Formats: sequence, C-alpha cells, structure tokens
Amino acid sequence: MISSLRGRLFIGLTAIIVLTGAIGVMFVYEWAFGEAIELQDSVLSQLASVAQTGRFSGGQLRGVDKDTDVRLIELGKMPHGSADDRQLFGLKDGLQIGTRNGQPIRVLLHTRSDGSRFAIAQPTAVRDDTARDMAFRTLLPIAALIPCLMLVTALVVAYSLRPMVRLAGDLDARRADELTPLPLAGTPSELHPFINSINGLLTRIRLLMDQQRRFVADAAHELRTPITALSLQAENLDSVSLPDIARDRLAALRQGMRRIQHLLEQLLALARHEAPLVERCEMPLTALDGAAKEVVADLLPYALDRGIDLGFQLVEPLVVRAEPVMLSTMVRNLLDNALRVTPRAGHIDVGVYREGEAAVLQIEDSGPGIASPDLERIFEPFFRGSHPQGEGSGLGLSIVKRVVERLGGSMTLENVDGATRSGLRVTVRLSLAAAPSKEVNRVA
Repeated sequence: MISSLRGRLFIGLTAIIVLTGAIGVMFVYEWAFGEAIELQDSVLSQLASVAQTGRFSGGQLRGVDKDTDVRLIELGKMPHGSADDRQLFGLKDGLQIGTRNGQPIRVLLHTRSDGSRFAIAQPTAVRDDTARDMAFRTLLPIAALIPCLMLVTALVVAYSLRPMVRLAGDLDARRADELTPLPLAGTPSELHPFINSINGLLTRIRLLMDQQRRFVADAAHELRTPITALSLQAENLDSVSLPDIARDRLAALRQGMRRIQHLLEQLLALARHEAPLVERCEMPLTALDGAAKEVVADLLPYALDRGIDLGFQLVEPLVVRAEPVMLSTMVRNLLDNALRVTPRAGHIDVGVYREGEAAVLQIEDSGPGIASPDLERIFEPFFRGSHPQGEGSGLGLSIVKRVVERLGGSMTLENVDGATRSGLRVTVRLSLAAAPSKEVNRVA
C-alpha cells in the first residue's frame, strides 16, 4: 500500500496514460493497417491503368520495386495455360482474392477493348508485411509519446505538491515556541482548509501555553511572599538561645527555604523568558564581555569561599543585540551550574571571544560532566540528570536554552575527557553586532 500522495497520483495518472495509450495504439494499428492495404490496392489500380495501354510480357512490371513482388499476368481472350491462370480467368473484373502456386494473392483483373484479359497480382503475405511495417512506423511517435507523458506527469505532480512541501519545510524550520499563523497567500486553494485547521490548532496551543505560563508566574509570585516571611522569621531566631538540636533543625529549615526561594526565582525567570518578546532587531546593543565580567565579579566571593578558581582565560570586547538582563541571566545560570558541580580546589574557566561573525561565550569546569544518555534531555525543565548533584532545581539550563533561542544563537554541551582533566564545556554562539561605543550598554 503506497502511503505517499505523490506516489499515488503518479501511479494513478501513469496507469491512465498507459491504458489510454494501449487502447489508442490498438485502434491506430488497425486503422494504419487498413489504410496501408487500401494504398496497395490503389497502387494495383494505377498499374492496371498503365498495363491497359501497353502489352507487356508476363512477369514483373518495369519500374516497380522487386520487393513488392507485383506481377502482370496475361490471361488472353480464352482460358488457357496453368490451372491457376484458368482459375484467374474465371474471376470477374476488379479486385479479387485468388491463389497462385499454392499461395493466396491479391489480384486486379481487367478486360481490354479487344477482349483480352490481364491481371495485376501481388502475394498477400508481402502485402501484409508491408502493411504491418507501415502501421508500426505510424505507432512509433505514439510509443515515444507515452514515456514523455509519464515524465511530464511526474514533473506536474511534483510542481503541484511543491507548496505542500514548502509548507512542511516552513513548519520544520520554526522554533518550538513560534506559534504565529501560517500564511494563506501564495498557497493553492485546496490547501486552505488544511492551513486553517493548523492555524486553529496553533491558536489553541498558544492560548494553552499562555495559560500555563501565567499559572507558573502567578504561583511562583504568590508563593514567594510567604516563603520570604518564613525566611525572615527564621533569621529572627538567630538571636534566640536554642538547644543545639533545635539550632541544627533551624539550619536545615533555612537551607530548605533558600532552595525554595531559588526554585521560585527560577520559575519566574523561566516564565519571563518564555513570554513573547520584542524582535531581536529591536533589542538594545549590549556588551557580552561586560555582562560576563559583572556576573563573575558577583560570584567570585562564593567561588573563593569554596576554594574554586573562577576566572577568565580570554576576554575580547564583543557587542550583541540583547536585553542586558537576558545576558546576565544566561551567564549567571551557566556559572551557577558550574559552581554547583565543581569540587573544592577545582577551576572554572570563562572565555569571551570572536569566532568569525559570532560572539562566543565558553565556560569550562572541572566537574564530573554530564552522562552521555542525559545530554539529550539536559535542557528539559526540572531534569537534573541520572545522578543529580547539589541543590539545583533543574531549570537553569532550560532558562539558558530559551534565552539563546530568543537571541537567535546556538548552544552546545560537550564533556571534557582528557588525560589530566575532565569536566563540562558549554559553548554559546551569538551573532555579532557592530555599533558606536556610545550606543552600547555596558551594564549587565
């Protein structure tokens, strides 16, 4: 069973062409064969007119091709000669079927004014061979036309389905969060119901995603207030004299509330970066190196407290089109993840450099890396890998991925597995933007 619409159309139209061509060939062959026989009868009549004016000896007529095997037979005024001649003499004038030497012949008998009779004869086998040859020659253009029609049919089917292929390509090229309606202009009217159905589905999905985004943002916002109040109450207990066991439990409580606060902040950031933004061409010009330096400066005390060497390997002044908060969020989440998994006395190297027409941000840590089976799912929200470490929420890389997509860039993760070091290397590539320095936002 052929599932391809193009294949069904091609096979169906080809079958029609072949069937119609076969029927046409049979009719044309019969018509051409009959016309060839009539033409040969006309030739016999013309030869009879020539023979009536002159008397030739029996045998082949002069000027007639030997391959046609046309002969003049003088029958005289009375039956005589062989049995075949006497049999021919008994036939009426005109075109008749007779036999000569045991073979059927087509003859044209005629009586002259003096009463003598003659016959122009030609073997039926020769006539049939000539007629078949002429009929086949007539069929050659039709036989050559059928493959040409099949080729034209394939081209027409491919051309007719090209809008559908283009539509599928446009859908495949879209980002996962691009839910703008498909255009109807320039598409065949037969596809309009299909496109309208897709647009309706996209609208429903967009509404559903908006509802989900608003729910996450509202829930995170509403939960942040009571969690903040509880954190303040826990901070107030520091001045209260408590037993050691109670103080240990208070420390665990405060750590849990910090994790909840961090999760709520991540949820708010995820909802913010999933919301529709302005076009990238309308975003301000921001220094990527400045954003990276600001975040590294903020996190450096925490890295020093854990004995982690956090610093730059290479920094070049690069400008990209992006909201400053987006770059700050992107760099901060990447460094948060690296600091969380890097062991004490480890190191995190940050690089900001140019590569062709791209601005590259590269962060490499000396942690355990990511298990190969987890690389395909690491950008899913709340996924922390097969062996989670630290207190992460599993949202950091999801937020970074959405920011990079908003900025039209790309992001790759690869494990570093060398003889002297291991870890994870994250590379983000964004399009460079050139502008006068006074227009560049240097604040992350």
